[in-house]
Amino acid sequence: MPPLVISGKEVAPLVEGGKGIAVSNGESSGAWAAAGGVGTFSGVNADSYDENGKLIPVTYHGRTRRDRHEELLAYAIQGGIAQARIAHDMAGGEGRIHMNVLWEMAGAERVLHGVLGGARGLIHGVTCGAGMPYKIAQISAEYGVYYYPIVSSARAFRALWKRSYNKFPEWLGGVVYEDPWRAGGHNGLSNSEDPNVPEDPRPRVAELRTVMNELGLNTVPIVMAGGVWFLRDWADWIDDPAVAPVAFQFGTRPLLTQESPISEEWKRRLLGLEEGDVFLNKFSPTGFYSSAVRNLFLKELKERSDRQIAFLEEPVGELHEEFKIGARGRIIYVTAADKERAEKWTAAGFTDGLRTPDSTVIFVAPEKGKQIQTDQSECMGCLSQCQFSNWAQNEAGTTGRRPDPRSYCIQKTLQDIVHDGTVDDQLMFAGHNAYKFKDDPYYSNGFIPTVKELIDQLHTGN
Repeated sequence: MPPLVISGKEVAPLVEGGKGIAVSNGESSGAWAAAGGVGTFSGVNADSYDENGKLIPVTYHGRTRRDRHEELLAYAIQGGIAQARIAHDMAGGEGRIHMNVLWEMAGAERVLHGVLGGARGLIHGVTCGAGMPYKIAQISAEYGVYYYPIVSSARAFRALWKRSYNKFPEWLGGVVYEDPWRAGGHNGLSNSEDPNVPEDPRPRVAELRTVMNELGLNTVPIVMAGGVWFLRDWADWIDDPAVAPVAFQFGTRPLLTQESPISEEWKRRLLGLEEGDVFLNKFSPTGFYSSAVRNLFLKELKERSDRQIAFLEEPVGELHEEFKIGARGRIIYVTAADKERAEKWTAAGFTDGLRTPDSTVIFVAPEKGKQIQTDQSECMGCLSQCQFSNWAQNEAGTTGRRPDPRSYCIQKTLQDIVHDGTVDDQLMFAGHNAYKFKDDPYYSNGFIPTVKELIDQLHTGN
């Protein structure tokens, strides 16, 4: 592929997609940049190390959510600076180094200021999605760093431009179009879009290019993210003025490299995935859709939600049947059919009834109910708003809604899978093309390339 100017330097238009918490780190991104591309480390509660290079375990001592929230932000800033330094040193002046953050993560603005200020000159660009990151332009410009909003529609970009980006056009390095049906992790699928009916990305990207050209952004590249595997499949995009200039982001393929920090168990699991094994779901406490590998973790979440019935505090209409929940046997009113279902669930051992914010109750085993309540009470405020724990980054420290037991503590599971390697019992993000690891001859006999070898392979189109 011909090079593009990205973040002020001519580089190969091959971008490593950032994956948190510590899946895209300084080593993976530094190696990607050293090979002439754009490496991206995660600035979402990244790992940090002591003076001996040992991982600093993330433990919280604060008695309140707000106290633990402050501890988490300190960890995040320290970790982001550490990964930026590692990436910079590994890159050796080649390529570009970007940092990825989520706008809806805890203290996004404070983390950005802390990391960009503490790692001046080491980071060339910031990618930011998961929400409407309108302040990313001002913050990036303050530190002389390019910004790359992640959007899933032209409409979203136009709104961001009108609100903020028009004031800082010189620092807009590119716009990342993240396909909401094919990308891994959290994505921007709207409530009006059918998760089961993927749309062709080309018309959507062409619409984005039209909007950008109308705004005088003709030379600003679009970064195509989600569903990119072989560059040969995208060859007609490269010189097409309807979408070009364009770069391509790889989020899933960098997982299977020598420099990738994920466990060997995780890597082996990727090599054996079948088509359809990645599941687009809405269990995340962010409220966004996300794509992850079907495993016991997602299976339990689905089954938990399936054991759900509506209830009222007083009998009304069809909801007139008494049913007792909780250790105190509190009476709720349900339909006759739902009472029968609930009795079957409790007989099967799912005896704990946990209320949701939507006037429903789910049924779980006592040990699961205890785990859910413990995880909710130990919340460290890792999101700006969390449906699972009802934490919110506001004066009250709450969303004002009941905690939702149908979700999970995302900080806990992402920390666990990266550092313990338990792939069945934790959330395992991946893009929908992950099954191609098994089908692609490049990975035959369990071959795992270095980042340099992977980038050389990508340049061939394969």
